[in-house]
Amino acid sequence: MILRYLSRLPLAVLLLLSCYVPKIAAADGFNCIVTIGTTNFDLTSLNNEHKVTRSRSTPPSTMVDSVTFNICDNLSIQGDVAEIDRCPSDTRACLTKINQKQDQADRIVAVIPVAHSNALNANFSKLSSPSGLSIIMHGQSYPSGSDNSKDQSFKLNLICNENSGDPKFVSYDGSQVEVEWTNPAACGSEAGDDNDKGDNDNDSGNGGDSEDKESVGSGIGWFFLVIILAFVAYFVLGAYHNYTTYGATGMDLIPHRDFWQEVPYMLSDVVSHLCSSARPRRSSNRGGYIAV
Repeated sequence: MILRYLSRLPLAVLLLLSCYVPKIAAADGFNCIVTIGTTNFDLTSLNNEHKVTRSRSTPPSTMVDSVTFNICDNLSIQGDVAEIDRCPSDTRACLTKINQKQDQADRIVAVIPVAHSNALNANFSKLSSPSGLSIIMHGQSYPSGSDNSKDQSFKLNLICNENSGDPKFVSYDGSQVEVEWTNPAACGSEAGDDNDKGDNDNDSGNGGDSEDKESVGSGIGWFFLVIILAFVAYFVLGAYHNYTTYGATGMDLIPHRDFWQEVPYMLSDVVSHLCSSARPRRSSNRGGYIAV
């Protein structure tokens, strides 16, 4: 009976519930929060586009290597640059080689996506001397489709320092771009450092537990909120349907009214069944004699 009534639920209610079904995102798994052992690195402050360059003398011209990168997000598309002269979408680090010659316009000779979201596979390791964090992000092979193509990657060495410096172009060996950057974000923090200063040493780990409990409680609250909203939508849409379709008024506006009238009786039957199942059976004390 219950299934028969539930099968009549308005389609709008089902659509409302479907909006809250978690979706699996095709993400690279890197959100600029890195944890290595007991050390946490919050790199969200680096979520911006940065550019570093180096110049190499190649008489009679000069070769300028320029790297634009954002380790936290894809680079924005430069609408004023021809598509052939820029890296494709979903690029995290783009190397551009520019040939400069006196009295001539600059000429772009290579555009290489050294870190691409589709092949990111970010790797992290701690640096000891000097202390910091090393990040390696991968890209696609270049030149594409060539027998001499090489897998590309972008290596960023973040050096711990309370004063932030400018990124420095270290090298490019035809396969990997290496950049060094002095930044406070590379110092990291040990687990438990963010707990309240007034807590005792024995209670230093309680902060994380409280956050976990708060997160679980928040999730349960959202779940019940969704259920309540679904019921409200069900009754409102059902009443509107009954009014516009059948001209119902009063109690007749309640969607599936017969079902809701049966609910108390169904609950009563369930409770009675549970009580009868839980009630211990009385044993007979007649000692095996059969009544005549």
